[in-house]
Amino acid sequence: MPLTALDALPDDARLWLLALDRPTDAARLAPELDAALARWRHKGIQYQAAWSLLQDRVLAIAEPTLAAQPSGCAIDGMLRTIHRIAEEAGLALADPQDVVVRLADGIRILPRTELEARLADGTLDGATPVLDLALYTLGDLRQGRLEKPLAATWIGRKYKLAASTT
Repeated sequence: MPLTALDALPDDARLWLLALDRPTDAARLAPELDAALARWRHKGIQYQAAWSLLQDRVLAIAEPTLAAQPSGCAIDGMLRTIHRIAEEAGLALADPQDVVVRLADGIRILPRTELEARLADGTLDGATPVLDLALYTLGDLRQGRLEKPLAATWIGRKYKLAASTT
């Protein structure tokens, strides 16, 4: 997982993880994202954000100031800009309610409404890796907390799944 662009930021930097609807190359997003994050400011505060594209599907954006001095307006503005950049690149961001899983054929984004059917047909089980897009800090990402078995998530608790279904 290349985090080079994020290396200069501290572990407690605030993190946003946004799944793209399909794989893409970071170069496709770089000019617009770099420019937008360089311009990111709100009420006189210039934010020092960095970004990286993880596994060709997950956009990671981190910023240290917002961990200690959160601004909902600044965050909303940044997220609207990211949505626009994705749309202009012919991409879409996954709904935050969707579940992002790693299957044998790659990363898939599943609406929550499909979970029961996918569990029943065996597409998903307790060992299926789930990408946790709710990580809060860059340190969480650096410590390898992006993926966890489905059984260790709210889905596993709700459906009483074991870690291994062998």
